[in-house]
Amino acid sequence: MNRRTFITLLGGAAAAWPFEARVQQPALPVIGLIPTGAPESDSYRLAPFRQGLNETGYVEGQNVAIEYRWARGRYELDAGAGG
Repeated sequence: MNRRTFITLLGGAAAAWPFEARVQQPALPVIGLIPTGAPESDSYRLAPFRQGLNETGYVEGQNVAIEYRWARGRYELDAGAGG
C-alpha cells in the first residue's frame, strides 16, 4: 500500500467516525420549560430546577434535554389560559 492510499483511507475513516458516533447515541428525553418572565428576571429559578433534576439522576445535556421558551409576562401565550 502506498502512502497516498493510506492517507486517503485514514482521512475517510476520520471523517466517518463522528457520523458513526452520532448515529449510535440514543435520543434524550426533552423537558419543555415555559417560565412566565424573561431570562434576565427568572434566571435565579433555574439553578434550583436543575439541582432538583440532578437529585433525581438527570443532568442537562447528558441524559435529558431542556427546551426553554420565555413568556416574558405575556400570560395569553400560555396554552392553558382560559378562553
